Amino acid sequence: MEFLFWLFAFGAVYSYFLYPLILSVLPRRAPRRTASPELPAISLIITAHNEAARLQRKLDNTLALDYPRARLEIIVASDASTDATDAIAEAYADRGLRLVRAEERKGKEHAQWHAIRAASNDVLVFSDVATDLAPDALQCLARAFADSRVGAVSSEDRFLTDSGEVVGEGAYVRYEMWLRRLESRVNSLVGLSGSFFAARKVVCQQWDIAVPSDFNTALNCVRLGLVAVSDPDVVGFYRGIADERKEYARKQRTVIRGMAALARRAEVMNPMRFGVFAWQVFSHKLMRWLVPWLLVGLLLVSIVLAPTHAFYAFALAAQLAFYVLAILGRAFAALRRSALFKIPYFFVQANAAIAHASVSFLMGKRVTVWNPSKR
Repeated sequence: MEFLFWLFAFGAVYSYFLYPLILSVLPRRAPRRTASPELPAISLIITAHNEAARLQRKLDNTLALDYPRARLEIIVASDASTDATDAIAEAYADRGLRLVRAEERKGKEHAQWHAIRAASNDVLVFSDVATDLAPDALQCLARAFADSRVGAVSSEDRFLTDSGEVVGEGAYVRYEMWLRRLESRVNSLVGLSGSFFAARKVVCQQWDIAVPSDFNTALNCVRLGLVAVSDPDVVGFYRGIADERKEYARKQRTVIRGMAALARRAEVMNPMRFGVFAWQVFSHKLMRWLVPWLLVGLLLVSIVLAPTHAFYAFALAAQLAFYVLAILGRAFAALRRSALFKIPYFFVQANAAIAHASVSFLMGKRVTVWNPSKR
């Protein structure tokens, strides 16, 4: 039982704490700079399904970006929209925007693939309708591609209030952005920010509509001997989900899609073929999905061991206190203004969603399309 205690404890902290600690002491990846006298030509692809209410604001934001118009192609990829989305996009045709429509709704990646085939330029930028870009976002992306080994660049996420003000980053967002920087510094990202990222067109040739594009792009980079990186100067702004209760469902969908992607691309776990990237996928993805089950195992073993030694009694008390804080945070929204309640609440909620998604995935549930969460 003591062996199980330490096994479960190690597994529970590995992905969140030990993995970034190891990354922080590994040597940095050496960049390969190339002289680039001019900005690359970019095709910006905006994926939309029934986004009539938000598309005009997104297109106005895109047209206001500080990038030479002669070197910027803008494409709206409509995922078989049935509202006024297509008409709104076509109304901007005289301002240089193109509509590429998928006649059958098969999901975001399917619509993106239609746009990839239609795109004229060698650098592709992917963005969602709900994401606003900073005026210099494309300029910053272009600088990142000056490193010839960089195949894809991910944005960093910033939240906005309803009035458009930038919200202070929560602990989880700060953690995820920090982890992305560590992965970028050592080797390559495991996944990009799906709402705003860029990739060389050559990276997008093996496009799998059944795999989330943020993971598929990172994998394609490694296959080609390139890397996917995060750039803190490339920022995407988006509003939080209007109904907080829907965040659980969003997390569930994301995990199911991630599990399906890894099952479909299981070869990525082979270190003989993918080297450090295979270890990164194991650490960042697989081990994190195991955390809720490891936590349950740790709690059960602690209950058994608590009468045998003061250390195990303390470990049990600490776990129970953590879960009580999470329950109180769940029951009383006002308490979540304090990190003491907010962090346990969101950690437990996230792992409950992972556990729920794991069961759903094993029972055969798959997610290919859904309506975007209201923000």
